[in-house]
Amino acid sequence: MFKRLLTIIAALAMLLFGFTTPALAATTIDPAAAPTGTHLQTGSIGCTVDDVDLSVTCSEYELAGVGNANAEATLIASYTATVQCRNHGGKIVEVKSQLETVPSTTGKLEPKNGRLTVPSLTSAPVPSDEDFEALATCPNGNWTKEMLEGSVELSSFTYTLHFVGYTGNYITITG
Repeated sequence: MFKRLLTIIAALAMLLFGFTTPALAATTIDPAAAPTGTHLQTGSIGCTVDDVDLSVTCSEYELAGVGNANAEATLIASYTATVQCRNHGGKIVEVKSQLETVPSTTGKLEPKNGRLTVPSLTSAPVPSDEDFEALATCPNGNWTKEMLEGSVELSSFTYTLHFVGYTGNYITITG
């Protein structure tokens, strides 16, 4: 009975708070790629993956000690899916997985009083079935392209924060 109650509570919590999990990612911070004294002021640096739609969201944070150095944050997520080709006789031929990238950027970020607010970035929208089907090539142009249900996967993502005038990225998160 107690186990069942915990399961119900956990399910309700997932509905209320969404289906996101911290991304299994590697985070690298390179102090040489930022003004001397740059440090995290508020927030946390990290990315999560939505378990339902597979979108990647990287959190908002504020850096201090950046002087007046401009920066830009970028998130690139790559997705794969399997498209099948069906001939008029019903025979199915599997086409290789297709790769679709979804880039997002903050554009130029300008600091105020030595502080830089970096907004959150999301890889939405995740490519649609039509996007993957458009990339696929069937052996015969008369065959019908069909997405293999449940085959869309997040294959990787890379988040970077780059300061203008510096070599390399200050923050790199890969997953």
